[in-house]
Formats: sequence, structure tokens, C-alpha cells
Amino acid sequence: MAGNFWASSHYQQWLLDRQDLYRERQHDLKILAEEEYQKIMMLFANVIQALGEQLKFRQQVIATATIYFKRFYARNSLKCIDPWLMAPTCAFLASKVEEYGVISNSRLMTTCQNIVKNKFAHAFTGEYPYRIQNVLECEFYLLEMMDCCLIMYHPYRPLVKFCADLNADADLLPTAWRMVNDSLRTDAPLLYPPYLTALACIHLASIVKQKDIKGWCAELSVDNDKVMEITRMLVNLYDMWKTYDEKKEVQVVLAKMPKPSPSRPPSETPSLQDANAQQQQQQQNQQQAQMQA
Repeated sequence: MAGNFWASSHYQQWLLDRQDLYRERQHDLKILAEEEYQKIMMLFANVIQALGEQLKFRQQVIATATIYFKRFYARNSLKCIDPWLMAPTCAFLASKVEEYGVISNSRLMTTCQNIVKNKFAHAFTGEYPYRIQNVLECEFYLLEMMDCCLIMYHPYRPLVKFCADLNADADLLPTAWRMVNDSLRTDAPLLYPPYLTALACIHLASIVKQKDIKGWCAELSVDNDKVMEITRMLVNLYDMWKTYDEKKEVQVVLAKMPKPSPSRPPSETPSLQDANAQQQQQQQNQQQAQMQA
């Protein structure tokens, strides 16, 4: 692990340029509007959040899983791998990278099936088709795409330090912390260093709480334009939430989403015993046909 953010693969390889990000998404944006694409990303961020909470993950593990998900689709179309498979795969990988502990395969898949059935029935109809074999295979592609750049830096630690410096642990920290969680529903984690996201959330929280921090902000040596860009991304997200009803609208968006080629889950693949029995039955049928002839 890199000793600091500036020497890490997160900074050197995974802070993307906005134009590059949009160029990679061109295939999907020919089918989906920009807002529709963001709604799909929001849906699966919510799936990962619900899955992580059910599995008792720390918020840092959930954040890592969400950014893994966003990284994959920053470089690949939605039709490459079904997001309903990629979401639990990212959670599974993040739990290992963040040293959460071992999650049994059966617990992961049972929890995922229950989450999809009980909390996201409005978005996914029918039985959840994927099995642990699919997750393990998908994990290989995810690792390959990220070039094994797995260490993540999040805004939570700088946020706590900034609030302590402001003597605002009680009034600003809880609100800003929730805003950091909300920033995972935007492109900010792909575009900006975590400390700038933390500053943007403090700035927005200070407005909500009507706390004057202008003097403190004036002493910072940071790119205020980027802080304001992140702030605008969050404001746009909150504006969208005012009118967006996911349960009513997401099916229409998902119907337009580029789909991967259908494949049969391993559990539905005929076993060797079944294949041998089928071959024997075919031979018997051929022998009976010859005798009748």
C-alpha cells in the first residue's frame, strides 16, 4: 500500500479526465440520456449500499465497492457485464481488500438474492439468476480491468480532520458525512481527490447549518474551482432527487439500458451425469429405430 495518496495508484492511474470519461461512455450515451445513465449508476450504488448494510460492512467497504463498480463502467459499456452481477462482485472484492473478514459464498449469494427480491423488486423481476461461480469469474475480469489497483482513499478521514480543525464535530460532521455518502452517486470519486470532496461537503453542510466558515476556507491552499464543481454536482444530485421516484421510473430506464448477451447460469448447465444419461438415451432410440427398420 502506498504511504500517501499522491504516491498511490488511486491518484496516478484512477483520477480521470472528464472528457475521457464521457468519451468512454459514448456507446451507452448513444442509447441513454446523460440523466438516465446517472440514474442507472444511482440504482446500483443503492444496491451495493443495501447489500453492504445487510452484510454488516463498514461504510468504507461499501464506498470501496461502489467506486470499483464505477471504475469498471468508466472503462466499459453497460452491455459488457450485467450490472446485477457486477454489484455483488464489487462488494465481495471490497470486503477482502478492506480486510473486513471472510464472507461465505452461500451467505453472499443468499443475501444478494434476498436484497434483490425484497428491496429492488421494482427494478428486477423474476429470480436472481447468478451463482457464486459467476461472481468469481466476474471478479477476475474486474481485477484485470483495474490492473489490480485496489487500494482506495476516501473522503472520510480528511473530513474528520477538517471538522476537528473547525471545532465543528457536533454540528457539521454528521451532515457532511452523509453528503460524502451521497457523493458516491455522482462522478466525483472518479474525477477529484478525496480531500476536495470532503471540503465540498463541509462547504455545503455549512450552508445547510448556516455556519460561517469563510475565514477558515480563505486560509486553505486548494483549488476552489474544483471544490465548487463538486458542490454543484451534489446540488444537481439533490435537485434530481426532488422529482425522481426510482420505484416508478427506473423500469423504463432499465428497459433502454444496453444488455449483455444472455448466458446460462452454471447451476442450469447440464452436469456430466445428465449428459451421459442423455447420450445413452439417444443410443437406445437409435437402436430401436434400426430394429423397427
